[in-house]
Amino acid sequence: MKKIIITFLLFLIQPSFAADFFGNFQQGSFILGKTNPGSKVSIDRREVRVTKDGYFAFGLDRDRKNNILIKIIKDNDTEIIEKKILKREYKIQRIDGLPSKQVTPPPEVYDRIKKDNILIGKARAIDSPLIFFKNKFIYPIEKYIITGVYGSQRILNGKPRRPHYGVDFHAPEGTEVKAMMDGTVTLVEKDMYFTGGTIIFDHGHGISTLFMHMKDINVIKGQKVKQGQVVGTLGKTGRATGPHLDIRLNWFDIKLDPMTILR
Repeated sequence: MKKIIITFLLFLIQPSFAADFFGNFQQGSFILGKTNPGSKVSIDRREVRVTKDGYFAFGLDRDRKNNILIKIIKDNDTEIIEKKILKREYKIQRIDGLPSKQVTPPPEVYDRIKKDNILIGKARAIDSPLIFFKNKFIYPIEKYIITGVYGSQRILNGKPRRPHYGVDFHAPEGTEVKAMMDGTVTLVEKDMYFTGGTIIFDHGHGISTLFMHMKDINVIKGQKVKQGQVVGTLGKTGRATGPHLDIRLNWFDIKLDPMTILR
């Protein structure tokens, strides 16, 4: 009887963590976590913000192969959770016989592309305490045809190009585009080389969304927006072959599948 009581007491004093995860542990996925308020959380040794009510966010790279480690510390007690990452199959398209200028940008635009990438990188690196990331995102337009999916890749004239990290929504030029979630506008550029009219929204904790190929832009950098607010119109600016909206989702520099916040 004494042994049973001791065992029961030892069980009671063991650290107990309530860690729930919303999202699939699959390549390209956004994951929302929920743990005890006041906890510290690290993802692969990177400490992340935790809201007052215990929410945190992270994402999985398109080609991630190794398991992910989530460390939770509460009142000097530590728990490490290891999750296996499921592999995805991506669409591969081969196109041959294209003129070289359609495959590789001319050298004279390299400096412009580099400057564009620096601006986008700075916006995506923002680690704000906003907590909108934990809410349900909405589609940016109402009527559309999806013409491009996350993770797909083209092989042009035998040369693999960078994978497509967004989702393309085809709709008539001038279609109103709405903010998918509350946030702060961290970048507004009307004429980037690849992405044309471009907006980036910060939703907190390193989670950002990006709209590309916009025709009109109705917001300015630093502006706070509400979910469903019209932020501009769909266009075909930048390196676009026709009118469409390309949306992106990031956890800092990790490119995620936007559909994982819409499902």
